[in-house]
Amino acid sequence: MLDIKDPKVAIPVVLIAGLFWSFGPYVVRHIDEAKQLPWQYLFTRGIVIFLILNLFLYLEEGNEFLKNYTKIGISGAIGGVGLGVAMITFIYSITNTSAAVTLLCLAAMPFITALLGFLFLKEFISVNVWIAIIIAAVGIIIMSIDNTHKNTFTGLVFGIASSLGFSIFSISLRWRKETPKFTTVAIAGLFCCFFSAAMIMLNDLSFLSTGKNQALFATHGTLVCIGLILYSIGSKNIPAAELTLLSLTEVIGGIFWVWIPILGINEIPSQGTVIGGFFIFISIIYYSLIIKTNRRFIGLN
Repeated sequence: MLDIKDPKVAIPVVLIAGLFWSFGPYVVRHIDEAKQLPWQYLFTRGIVIFLILNLFLYLEEGNEFLKNYTKIGISGAIGGVGLGVAMITFIYSITNTSAAVTLLCLAAMPFITALLGFLFLKEFISVNVWIAIIIAAVGIIIMSIDNTHKNTFTGLVFGIASSLGFSIFSISLRWRKETPKFTTVAIAGLFCCFFSAAMIMLNDLSFLSTGKNQALFATHGTLVCIGLILYSIGSKNIPAAELTLLSLTEVIGGIFWVWIPILGINEIPSQGTVIGGFFIFISIIYYSLIIKTNRRFIGLN
């Protein structure tokens, strides 16, 4: 894999990765009757993610990439299922509330990961990190109060569940660092595919939607994979502090694309969402500043 050692080049690559991810909510908003088609969406998206990542691994490693599946272990299985659950709850979140609420819930992932690391891996949490976690929690509470309507609150809960799933994936990688990261993501795509297929058959649904929707399902899966590949290339030589801030590209971009009127969605965040989001942004910036001296590298290598 291309290894970019110059941070001046690596940082834009990671920003572009976040930019690709940020178009996800915009793509979902163009799906016809998206709320009625979660399993068809997840089925197609899961297949696309699995196929693209395996193709990428084949081009990188040849037939040797198949050996990665023998190295998955229990940590990879847990991480893959956690990521798969995150993908499932993401679509339920964003189809029941605003893109801003869903993305801001995902922005709290570093703090949920820190808590899980503390509980299960006995990782130390400093007082400053606890402060950042509390600030983020205040932001989520404010958003909860502002989204008390049945559907929007359901979307908020699923958004937090999605963030939890992503955090479980992150913790699985810390637990056993030799776990092949891309293969774990491919397993998540496969999990979504099989789980969705089971739900489709149980509910006697069609596996496919309209041609337009199928194209959008596949487009979102492709955006996820392109973002992951770019992130893996650029993130290896960027410290965790910078990566935490760079991750805001996805959140800010995702909210912007569905809001800007010229793009046709014009989804305006509520006042409570803006205030809660402000607290979450402050917590992330504060978190990044306090770990500025931490030269950990957390790329998907």
